[in-house]
Amino acid sequence: MLKNRQVILVHLDAAPKPPRGAPCNGCGICCLLEPCPLGVILSGRRHGACIAVRWQDDVRQYRCGALCEPVAVLRHVLPARLQRLTPGLAAGLAPILARWAQRWIAVGQGCDSSLDSALAEQPLADAKIH
Repeated sequence: MLKNRQVILVHLDAAPKPPRGAPCNGCGICCLLEPCPLGVILSGRRHGACIAVRWQDDVRQYRCGALCEPVAVLRHVLPARLQRLTPGLAAGLAPILARWAQRWIAVGQGCDSSLDSALAEQPLADAKIH
């Protein structure tokens, strides 16, 4: 019996995971499995997909929403009460969040994931395509 296996749902058009150290190709495996330290803060959890990960149809890649859509991510995670008290807070914090995201996801440093990914032979029958 195989141990330490986890199933994650990945967009059918996503590229396969590159080898560790190779340039990131936006496969999304790392972010769909668990959030980075910044993603832990944003998601409020250490396991499961990061709430900031975004599939982008135009480039057919996963991207960090904290980097490419920081205002939308902040609007999602900031309490509504705080957003009402301070209009424009998400827009004001967006450049800071994007800067933190660049650091935490090591932009330009290559794939740092040692995960061994294997594709299922067939898509899951119950999977819903979003």
